[in-house]
Amino acid sequence: MVSFYADVLGLKLTSKDIVARFDIDGVLFELVPSRGGGKARGGSNARLCLKVDDITQAVQYLETSGVRAGEVQEVENGKLASFEDPEGNEIYLWQYR
Repeated sequence: MVSFYADVLGLKLTSKDIVARFDIDGVLFELVPSRGGGKARGGSNARLCLKVDDITQAVQYLETSGVRAGEVQEVENGKLASFEDPEGNEIYLWQYR
């Protein structure tokens, strides 16, 4: 997982022990192992959205890196496309108008 976020997505890894910490433009993003190795529990819908300048180019890059992305969708204030990390966590690319 760490190599996916660092190498494929290009996030800056700032430290790693049990938890891997990344800096996303001043925002701390952590990969934390779940307790007991199972799936995270909860009924919420949290997701990571990454702002991109050119969503078409970003989707093409992901696909050449072996990551399958969804279709680019036009929405009210821009374009978005989703993909999943190796463990199935949902991530969105967002290009604002």
